[in-house]
Amino acid sequence: MIDLYYWPTPNGHKITLFLEEAELDYRIVPIDIGRGQQFDPQFLKISPNNRIPAIVDHRPADGGEPVAVFESGAILFYLAEKTGKFIPADLRRRKCVLEWLFWQVGGLGPMAGQAHHFLHYAPEPIPYAIDRYVREVSRLYGVLDAQLAGREFIAGDIYTIADMACYPWIVPWERQRQKLDDFPNLKRWFDAIQARPATARAYAKGRGIMARAATVDEEAKRFLFGQSAETVRKARSLPPSS
Repeated sequence: MIDLYYWPTPNGHKITLFLEEAELDYRIVPIDIGRGQQFDPQFLKISPNNRIPAIVDHRPADGGEPVAVFESGAILFYLAEKTGKFIPADLRRRKCVLEWLFWQVGGLGPMAGQAHHFLHYAPEPIPYAIDRYVREVSRLYGVLDAQLAGREFIAGDIYTIADMACYPWIVPWERQRQKLDDFPNLKRWFDAIQARPATARAYAKGRGIMARAATVDEEAKRFLFGQSAETVRKARSLPPSS
């Protein structure tokens, strides 16, 4: 059994995609990030960066004590290693999967996240920031479109954790002011993953949780965007900075 500490964000969807594809036994523990549950001291023991997703694997491969893993890229790699699925054994193909996994966690996700923030959540429009991040997301779409030319999936002819990492960050393409029709290889790949039964199951679970969520009001924005080192110190019951 795997406990998945989750909220239906792109990073959260990465993990349900894997778990549904691999047909692993798991339990979702919702962490309402708009109400500050990510700062709960018990959650911080699992995810010290106060971010979802995180997992606790109660049946690790070594048969030992439960293993907690935080950071979506690390979780995908851990699950791939645990199951032997969605990552090639071949050295060069494995290297390619890891390159694109790191490309997503270091580039596509953070840049798209900034685009979302300045387009939809900033208190007032900042044209420079909007232009900066919308253009950078467009560049990254172009990079991925080029990689997918002549390939069924990102790393070749097999579906891997690289695809699972990238797909949820393409789902909100309209909110990023992108047009999938401008990227034909990317659109073909996107449509193929969207049609997978495991993808439908993963996103259905997310919709079920989101249906019970509150709107992104001022309280939610304070938890999502207004935190500092003092927040972490308080959650961990550490003394304030001098």
